[in-house]
Amino acid sequence: MPAQDLVSLLVAFGRAVRRAGVSVGAGDLLTFSAATVPLDPTDLLDLYWAGRTTLVKRRDDIAVYDEVFREFFLGEKNPVEELLDAQLRATATAGAVVDVPATDPPAEAAEQDEDEVEMGLAASSVTAVRSKAFGACTDEELVALRRIMQQFRLTPPRRRTRRSRPARHGHRPDMRRTVRRSLHLLGEPVVMQWRRRRVKVRPLILLLDVSGSMADYSRALLQFAHSARQATQRVEVFCFGTRLTRITVPLRRRSPDAALAEAAGAVVDWDGGTRIGGCLDEFARTWGRRGMARGAVIVICSDGLDRGSPQVLDTAMERLSRLSHSIVWMNPHRGSNRDYRPQTVAMMVAEPHIDVLLSGHDLDSLAELAGLLPTL
Repeated sequence: MPAQDLVSLLVAFGRAVRRAGVSVGAGDLLTFSAATVPLDPTDLLDLYWAGRTTLVKRRDDIAVYDEVFREFFLGEKNPVEELLDAQLRATATAGAVVDVPATDPPAEAAEQDEDEVEMGLAASSVTAVRSKAFGACTDEELVALRRIMQQFRLTPPRRRTRRSRPARHGHRPDMRRTVRRSLHLLGEPVVMQWRRRRVKVRPLILLLDVSGSMADYSRALLQFAHSARQATQRVEVFCFGTRLTRITVPLRRRSPDAALAEAAGAVVDWDGGTRIGGCLDEFARTWGRRGMARGAVIVICSDGLDRGSPQVLDTAMERLSRLSHSIVWMNPHRGSNRDYRPQTVAMMVAEPHIDVLLSGHDLDSLAELAGLLPTL
């Protein structure tokens, strides 16, 4: 679409929102047009959020904006709320996932609504790709999985700290606030004030194996790490093969392409050998000793094919288990087998120190990790 036609379309949509009762000025339209420059204008999901963040200033106007957006771009008068989310996701993934055969549709299918057919194909294909191993995905399917990963919102577990905060209810009386409020009333008795212990997010540490044996999974796991870093700031990411490399700083960039390119450039042993024990020992002795791993949740993504000494790995895992709150190991060789038992020497050595063993070979397993974290 030419730039002039796109700007005309955005201005027409802004005027439609203004006619519906939302306060939209000329400056808001300029901001809306500028916000779509780094985005994909053909992606309705990007277009929706660009308009909502620039044109809507009051919470009460969100419902009006949603109705105008549906009518303007989707041609729907009164759809249910769930239909908007489903159609946005289907539009975002249909072009990359759905591969429709070039045959004439039957007469019955021609009578169906075109949007419903497209949404159904997209939903079924997305479901199939979610449970497909990363190594077996095509380039188009990996692009679709990448878009889905960007929507992940990790919630690390929380812990109660020693510090407390004022609360309406609790088990610890706040005598200072109680006396202060009583003085305002000239010594008259008042309702007892309470305090409650503060809740703090636990650090999340991702240790990603980027050796040659993990080539089919390392890039997808790196994309997952970028999504996790964007969701919460208390995430540290390391890559290891024959040496340990911290890539937290490159993954702070909002652009996935720029972040992954900078992170890949910082890792000099990509697709090389594996020294799991030596790298974990280096992390425990340097970064862990500085306090990064204290009370944290450590997620190790590796297939367990180690060329180093098993004794070094056992010592490193024992030290990490004492420093951290819990250790989660994601082994792609586990797959969907719930009865999987470690076969390599490294996995047998590390198993006694692992709290949770997951697979990490497909998108469903990564979603399982995201759902597991708050419960740890």
